[in-house]
Amino acid sequence: MRRRLILMGLWIWLSAVVRAAQGPWVIKVLSYNIHHGEGTDGKVDLERIAAVIRSAEPDVVALQEVDRYTRRTGNVDQAQQLACLTGMQFFFGRTIDYQGGMYGNAALARLPVNGFANWALPFTPGREPRGVVQLHVYTGNTEAANTIFRFFATHLDVSEADRVKAAEALLAITAEEPDLPSLLAGDLNALRDSPPLRKLAEAWQVAGDVLPTFPSAAPTRQIDYILYRPAHRWRVVEVRVLDEAVASDHRPILAVLELLPETSEPQPALLRRPWLR
Repeated sequence: MRRRLILMGLWIWLSAVVRAAQGPWVIKVLSYNIHHGEGTDGKVDLERIAAVIRSAEPDVVALQEVDRYTRRTGNVDQAQQLACLTGMQFFFGRTIDYQGGMYGNAALARLPVNGFANWALPFTPGREPRGVVQLHVYTGNTEAANTIFRFFATHLDVSEADRVKAAEALLAITAEEPDLPSLLAGDLNALRDSPPLRKLAEAWQVAGDVLPTFPSAAPTRQIDYILYRPAHRWRVVEVRVLDEAVASDHRPILAVLELLPETSEPQPALLRRPWLR
């Protein structure tokens, strides 16, 4: 079974490389707070999480609340296991040490990655440290491995003051290459009209209308998002929340975006709330 999954993942990955080398690019992005693999039934089941991810066939995935070698989840590397089960590469970003191991964010990628960083975000002393994983994703062209977009995966604090500080830091980090197409995905612990989202809206657009993601059993509010920048380089094709109520306490959110040529004219605001203009 495991060998079949690996072979299947390799085939999908190679297909994605060929597609990326040809362009234009349609990128499928998934964000999922996996609650260290523990579902609402109290069971830790990474295969169940992996099945949800595989069902969406994403190119890149932002994962939050990921354990690495902690006692509570059997001392396993959850990012590595999910990568094996989905046929993707993994990149883990530690935010804290926990129960003999580590805990933090992770990213999975089916496309080639040409750079990885784990940035610390500002936080109030005594609160949980936060971070953001950054990937440079590229075409795989053997002549010139050009970055086609940056991918950021993060999980912000429940404290609004810390979320605003983190949003300011994210703006500073992503401003270093302002013209490079970028995607930001994660559990932002904030509503659409909140100060942290308003701060991010200075440079980022939220993909999709309001789509509740939490709690998973019967979602009433959206706190998980996929954002993009610059606006004229992306066209939102589809955004939806996956119908999975048990595998985690969050539902995953999926966005399909087309990366437009550099010479594209600015696109009309798709599914944007007025304050995101």
